[in-house]
Parts: sequence; C-alpha cells; structure tokens
Amino acid sequence: MPDSIFEPGQTVQHPARPDWGIGQVQSVVGDRVTVNFEHAGKLLINTANTTLDIVDGPGA
Repeated sequence: MPDSIFEPGQTVQHPARPDWGIGQVQSVVGDRVTVNFEHAGKLLINTANTTLDIVDGPGA
C-alpha cells in the first residue's frame, strides 16, 4: 500500500463540502486523515471512501 499523499500541516478542502472551509491536516494513519476545518471543526476523513483536495498558493 502506498504512503498517503497527505501529511500534517497541509491545507485541504473537502470538494463535496465547501461550506466546511479550508482545513489543516492534523494526523494521518493509513487511509484516515484527521482534519481541523474552519467551519466544521476536527473531523476524521477516510480517504479510501472520499477525496480531499490539497490547497496550494497564498492563504493556504
């Protein structure tokens, strides 16, 4: 199994839930990524079932 493309400190956004705002990756364990979102708080995302977009650029 390849390593996750996510790492703590990265900024991400859930493409299906833009209302959650930008989130910062807190931890990664296998397919499970804990993200602290601006408007939804800390959530555990299973990246085997859904995707997260990495946010690049200013403000990321």
